[in-house]
Amino acid sequence: MREKKNYRIITFHTTSAAMAMEKYCGENHINGRLIPVPRQLSADCGLAWRMEPAEYEQKKEQIHTFGIETDQSVELVI
Repeated sequence: MREKKNYRIITFHTTSAAMAMEKYCGENHINGRLIPVPRQLSADCGLAWRMEPAEYEQKKEQIHTFGIETDQSVELVI
């Protein structure tokens, strides 16, 4: 069984916003990946972006400046 870890989870209102996040992060070398929204959260879109909390702290201004519309951003052990 995989050991659970703490991650920053970002949810989105739309699938297109989730896909834009994936594209933006890939182009800007921001580590993370799209995952199904964890059961503990709810979102309009069924996708969420998962990344390391330390990486989020370093890149959050860059991500938010890009203007991707997000729903919520929480740290969660998954």
